Amino acid sequence: MKITGKILWGAVSIVAALSIAVVTGIVNPSEKVNALWIVTASACFYAISYRFYAAFIAAKVLAIDSRRITPAMRLNDGIDYDPTNKWVLFGHHFAAIAGAGPLIGPMLAAQFGYVPGFLWILIGAAVAGAVHDMVILTASVRRNGHSLAQIAKDEVGPVGGAAASVAILFIIIVALAGLGLAVVNALKDNPWGTFTIGLTIPIALLMGLYMRYLRPGKVGEVSVIGIILLLGAVYLGGLIPGSSIAHFFMLSSHELVWALCIYGFIASVLPVWLLLCPRDYLSTYMKIGTVLLLAIGVIFMAPVLQMPALTKFAQGGGPIIPGHLFPFMFITIACGSISGFHSLIASGTTPKMIMSESHIRPIGYGAMITEGFVSMMALIAACILIPGDYFAINTNLSFDAIAALGFPVDKIKELSAMVGLNVEGRPGGAVSLAVGMTTIFSHIPGLSGLMPYWFTFALMFEALFILTTVDAGTRVARFLIQEFGGHFYKPLGRQNWLPGILASSLLVVAAWGYLIYSGNISTIWPMFGVTNQLLAAIALGVGTTLLIKAGKVRYIWVTLVPMIFMFATTLITSWQLINIFLDKAENAPTSAAAMNLKIDAGLLALMAILAIVSISDMVYKWYGYLTKTRPVMSSEIIEYSVK
Repeated sequence: MKITGKILWGAVSIVAALSIAVVTGIVNPSEKVNALWIVTASACFYAISYRFYAAFIAAKVLAIDSRRITPAMRLNDGIDYDPTNKWVLFGHHFAAIAGAGPLIGPMLAAQFGYVPGFLWILIGAAVAGAVHDMVILTASVRRNGHSLAQIAKDEVGPVGGAAASVAILFIIIVALAGLGLAVVNALKDNPWGTFTIGLTIPIALLMGLYMRYLRPGKVGEVSVIGIILLLGAVYLGGLIPGSSIAHFFMLSSHELVWALCIYGFIASVLPVWLLLCPRDYLSTYMKIGTVLLLAIGVIFMAPVLQMPALTKFAQGGGPIIPGHLFPFMFITIACGSISGFHSLIASGTTPKMIMSESHIRPIGYGAMITEGFVSMMALIAACILIPGDYFAINTNLSFDAIAALGFPVDKIKELSAMVGLNVEGRPGGAVSLAVGMTTIFSHIPGLSGLMPYWFTFALMFEALFILTTVDAGTRVARFLIQEFGGHFYKPLGRQNWLPGILASSLLVVAAWGYLIYSGNISTIWPMFGVTNQLLAAIALGVGTTLLIKAGKVRYIWVTLVPMIFMFATTLITSWQLINIFLDKAENAPTSAAAMNLKIDAGLLALMAILAIVSISDMVYKWYGYLTKTRPVMSSEIIEYSVK
C-alpha cells in the first residue's frame, strides 16, 4: 500500500474509533449523543472492513478465482440460470436479503436502548453476517448453484444434511411469515400505500420486458424510466384517499394476507428476468438512495437521540420484545447483523446468476455491510422519537400504561396529523420507522411541506424491501421442496418442470400465508429471530466444514467463532422463548389462542433439536477429517475458462 493510502485509511480508522467512543459514552458520557456520530462510525468501520477483512477472506480463505466458470455461464437456461450484470445482480441480491429485518429489527430492539443495537449491528455485520454470506455464496457458486440444504447433504452427510434440510425449510417459512406480517401491518387501511405498492408490479414487468426485448443491456435507460414511474406512483397514490375508488385499496389485514399470497405465488413462478431482477434492481437503488438521503437528513437535522443509551427493559419486562437484553436483542436484530435467511439467497437465486467469481466480494460481503448501514439508519429513526411516542406506536398499551413504564406520551397526535394517518397502536415497527424517517426528511431544505408524501414513500420503501424478499424467498423454498421431493418423484426434481414449480410454490405460499393469517408480531417475530439465527449457525457450520475439507484449517476461526456465538445465543433464546409461549398459553383468552402458542413452542423445540443434530454431526465429521480417519470427498466443481 502506498503512503497516501496508509494516511487515508489511518485517518478513517481514527474517525471510526472516535465516533464509536462518543456513541458508547466513553467520550463525554454525560452528554446526549448526536445521531451524526452513528453515521460516521458505521460508514468508516464498514469501509475499513470491506477494504481489509473482505479482501483477506477473498484472497486467503476462499481463494476467489475469476478464471473459474460459474454455473450461470455453464448452465444458462434463461429461467433460473441467467448471467446477470454485476450491478443488476447486486441489486437483486441486496433487495432479496434486505427484507424487513434490517429495518424492523433495530426498530423493535430500540426498547433496550441505542448502544446495544449499535454495537451488535456494527460488529456483527462486518465479522459475522458478511462472512456468512460471502462463504455460502462461494460454496454454492462452486457447486452448480446448489442450495444450502443440498450442500449440507453432499458435504456433511445424510444425517446432518437431512436435519439441516428440514430445519432450513421450516426456517424460511417462518422468516417469510415474519417479514410479510410487517407489510400487512403497514398497509392495513392505507389506500395510498396499497395503491402505490400495487403499481410497482406492472412497472417492474415493463422494466423486465424493456431490458429483455426492447433495449437489451440499456440498464441506465430503464433505471431512469423506472424511477420516474415510481415517483409517479407515489404522487398518484396521494389522489386515492377520498376518491371514488379508495375503497378498492382500503384493505383489511386478512385481505392483505390474501393479496400478498397471490403476489408471492405469481412472482415465484415467473422467469427471474421478468419480475424478480428488474424490480429488485430498481428497489435496491431506490433503497440505497433513500438511505443516503436519510444520512443527508441526519446531517441537516443533527438530531439528538431521545432514547436512553440503555433502558430498564435490558433486565426484561419490555412491552415489545419479551425477555432480557441477552439473548433477545441478538435475535431481534437479525438481518442487520447476521441472518441465516441470507444463506438461502446466497445458495438460491444469486449463485445461479453470477457471471464471475470476482463479483462474489462486492455482492456477498458488500451487500451485507450495506444492509448494516441501512440498519443503523433504522436505529436512528427509532431513537430520535420521544420514547413515549415510540411505545405508543409500537404497542397497544394505553397512554397511562405507557406513562407508568416511565415514558410519557408527548407528541403522538401531532405525528398523526403530520403524516395524515393515525399512527397509534400500529405494532410491528414499520409505521414507527416511517414516522422516524419522515421526521428526518422534513428537515432537509425544501422538503418540510411534503410530510404525507414522505410518510407514504417511507412505507413504500419498507414494503418494497419486504416484497423483494417474499418473492425471492418463496422461489428459494420452491427450490428446496423440488430438490427434496426429487428423491421420491424424479420429475419434481427438475427445476423446469411446470407442474412441480406450481405445486411447490403453492405449498410454500400456503404455509407462510397461514402463519401470517393466524399470528401476531409478539409471536412471529421472536420465532423468526430464533430460527433465522439458528440457520446462520448451521450455515457457518457448513462453511467451517468446507474450509476444513479444503485444507484451510488455520482459517476456520473466520466461520467457527461466529458459529459458536450464534449457536449458544439462539439455543438459550429458544429455551426461554418456549417457556414464555407456554406461560402465555396457560393464560390465553381462548382455547384457539392457547393452541397456537403451544404449536409455536413445539415448532421452536423441533427447530432447536434439528439444529443440535445438524451441528453435532458436523463436529463429529470435523474430528474425522482433522484426525485423518475419515476420507475427504467434495462436491465442488472445478472448471476454468480457456481464455
